[in-house]
Amino acid sequence: MPPKEKPKEDTMDFSLKETSPDIGGRKSLTTISNDKLTLVEQRHFLYVRIVRANLNPVEDPENCFLHRPFVELRIGCHRAATRVLVDPTHNPEWNQVFAFAKDAGRLQGNLLEILVKDATSQGKITGRVCFETGDIPTRFPPDSPLAPQWYRLEDGNGQRVAGELMAAVWIGNQSDDAFSVAWHSGDGDSVAHTRAKVYHSPRLWYLRIQLIGAQDLSIPDINNRIRPEIHVKAVLGQMVLKSRIISPVRNPTTTTTTLNPSEELVFVAAEPFDDPLILIVEDRATGFNIGRSVLDLDRLERRILPVPAMGEKWINIERVEAGNDEKKGAVKLCGRLHLRVFLDGVYHVFDEPTNYCSDLRATSPKLWPEKIGTLELGILKAQGLVPMKSKEGGRASTDAYCVAKYGPKWVRTSTVLDSFAPNWNEQYSWDVYDPCTVITIAVLDNSQLGNTNDNNKNKNKTTAPSDSRIGKVRIRLSTLETNRIYTLSYPLIVLQPNGVRKTGELHLAVKFNCNSVANLLQTYTQPLFPRMHYINPLSFYQMDGLRHQAAYILSSRLGRADPPLNKDVVEYVLDSVVNLWSLRKGKANLHRFMACFSFLSRIYRAFDWIKGWNNPSVTLSFYFLFLILVHFPGLILPCVFMTLFLACVSGYPRRPRHPPHMDIRMSHAEDAGFDVLDEEFDTFPTSRQGEVVRNRYDRMRGIGGRVILMVGDVATQMERVHSLFGWRDPRATILFLVACLVCCTVVYICPVRYLVVFGGSYAIRPPRMRVAAVPSLLHNFLRRLPSNADCML
Repeated sequence: MPPKEKPKEDTMDFSLKETSPDIGGRKSLTTISNDKLTLVEQRHFLYVRIVRANLNPVEDPENCFLHRPFVELRIGCHRAATRVLVDPTHNPEWNQVFAFAKDAGRLQGNLLEILVKDATSQGKITGRVCFETGDIPTRFPPDSPLAPQWYRLEDGNGQRVAGELMAAVWIGNQSDDAFSVAWHSGDGDSVAHTRAKVYHSPRLWYLRIQLIGAQDLSIPDINNRIRPEIHVKAVLGQMVLKSRIISPVRNPTTTTTTLNPSEELVFVAAEPFDDPLILIVEDRATGFNIGRSVLDLDRLERRILPVPAMGEKWINIERVEAGNDEKKGAVKLCGRLHLRVFLDGVYHVFDEPTNYCSDLRATSPKLWPEKIGTLELGILKAQGLVPMKSKEGGRASTDAYCVAKYGPKWVRTSTVLDSFAPNWNEQYSWDVYDPCTVITIAVLDNSQLGNTNDNNKNKNKTTAPSDSRIGKVRIRLSTLETNRIYTLSYPLIVLQPNGVRKTGELHLAVKFNCNSVANLLQTYTQPLFPRMHYINPLSFYQMDGLRHQAAYILSSRLGRADPPLNKDVVEYVLDSVVNLWSLRKGKANLHRFMACFSFLSRIYRAFDWIKGWNNPSVTLSFYFLFLILVHFPGLILPCVFMTLFLACVSGYPRRPRHPPHMDIRMSHAEDAGFDVLDEEFDTFPTSRQGEVVRNRYDRMRGIGGRVILMVGDVATQMERVHSLFGWRDPRATILFLVACLVCCTVVYICPVRYLVVFGGSYAIRPPRMRVAAVPSLLHNFLRRLPSNADCML
């Protein structure tokens, strides 16, 4: 079967581009009308706040009631309406805000109509209020909010009718306080899933449980069993951890058990603490529940300073009796458990990969470093987004929104409906405590639209659809210059089983404001993580498991917000997918490793070129410099540091002008075959057929064979050196002993300076004094030494 043709990636531009948006931060101070909008293009909106109506005039008491009142707004081709009140009243109250975008000619009408209607009378108009758009006042922060006023209602002929409406109408921008709570003209019916929102992650703690011992455990039939095996199971919400198997010591009166002091169970707990900690002692052989104890997390001790462990206590293990007699339901004391349990706040709870952490602070606020600045992010727009779904009639569509995370603060932009080039122009800011952190911005397609009512009715029957991933951008703050505005267009790149794909471009404006340069530079001398990570570190497997616990907790908590951040969105931003085997990543990491040590090969080639006398003047200059350093060794270290200084200074004109972005060439994404990508996206355990798995296994065996051969060659060379001291080859060892005595005598008699000069002169001797293509004496000697490869099967 011929291989599938790969899509042509050469036509796609994956480079980072600089843009020139009309943002407030680049204008003079005299032209900026609002200092909140320094990184986004200012957009004007027509805001309408509907407060209440008064339909109780004295002159018409019989027609003052509306059974189901609501207010409808009309301007141009736009329509909006308040919620319909179900209770008849003559003083309906709504307190709703509407926003109509005025930019780019989207607001085509010049007359704003506010109609008071009754839903039970087929939308009969009770009265209306009209505004000319040219007469509407403007209001921009920091001006105070516009106070609502009473307006008399009129009929279609402009005659006053009984009743009045309290409303406020003004023209503002996206920094208005009403922007985030307003119904926007592009929101459609699913307002709850389209408006902008700011979320905060709950404070995460490490819940540490150190088992010390147990006493008086009531184990059934213990005297008839040689080694009863029990274990302690800890349950916190949906997370379960088990201790190792413990064999109690039998005693005529008590059953005393001494547990391993290093046995420790660690959970991630989030404030507020909804679930208690349940400790269950079980008999492994029979599965019998010996007893349990329930601990309230709010009552546990909290370690907020780096002091010794705390929370040592004895707790009772109880069991509820089962059966049909009068003892059913009674609580029986089944022993005591000695443990140390507390909430640990001196560590940083990881919820992201360590390479992309956005926050490095400990849980305890008393251990937080001083704030060094602020990060401002302007999410401007996106261009060239690919279709993500089909609507009625098979029409392609994309309802895009962005989610940005830095530290515990998450922001979600508004959703722009049915647009491949959405404009957001929303600005957010974060406090910065460490520059070596990363902000993540993800672009997603909203799949929750039109499902609000259905989801509320069938919340327990169906699950919400997943939001499709369009792309993700990461920006490391340490790569940004302070107090400089970066306006860049980031390509949105998604790796799929059929290859790498560009799904659009995201236009961002980023600025890292620094309060104190001295404090900023001081952070580079401080430990990256809190000190307890180095004094009493957690193991790699503990850290990995706890990170996935934290990601699960965050996805659960943010999924219950309004509007919710779905689990797949949180996992995409946190990159909480388990790392499995990837041949593409393996090749990329190998090339990265080789690139880091490529300077050694460059030095070797340069020295080989010098000693080859390709340019005699360069070789002689190098030789004279070598002689000077030998005779004046005090100049060696100054020359080394001066060389490093000049190398750094020479690279300044070629420094990167923009922060780095995803490199598909370095990631080997563009040259990865379909089978390699299919293996990378395969589930664990595999879901592929036997022939495909066999081919991949054979390929893995080939790669492993080459790795084993390389490791074996390195081990062979090291074993040859060790064999000199083990007398594996007596003749080689005798030659080595003689050489050591000769070298000892020569070094003792001759000054080291002359030996170095002799060695350097011998190394760069002219080619006519060398024997071409013949290994050196030392190389020949080492190659003849034995190794343990002879003993391998």
